[in-house]
Amino acid sequence: MKELSKSIEDYIEAIYMIEQEKGEIKSVDIAAKLGVSKPAVNKAMNELNKLNLIEKSNYSNIIMTESGRNLAKKVYDKHILIYNFLLKIGVSKEIAEIDCCKIEHVISQETTDCLKKYLNT
Repeated sequence: MKELSKSIEDYIEAIYMIEQEKGEIKSVDIAAKLGVSKPAVNKAMNELNKLNLIEKSNYSNIIMTESGRNLAKKVYDKHILIYNFLLKIGVSKEIAEIDCCKIEHVISQETTDCLKKYLNT
């Protein structure tokens, strides 16, 4: 799969988190979680559908495909890893959340692997 944009990664991660919290995924919940409009969510869902990361028909819940869930878990796990590292080095929870959302999109796999070893995860 080609490299995905920050926006697409944010959407797939949000979908994953909503699914974990609520069990079902609705566009309105994605819009609320990301602070975006419902039309923006609809556009992103069309893109995710084209990439075979979700399945969605009009006016229905959103369902992640197996490849979508695998990608989402990978993005989410990276988010948690970076967040935990930032907390470990003394960054406040609020700043760690903000910074890890930025870092997770640009960090290399090598650095991610080293962080995993450092944190023993």
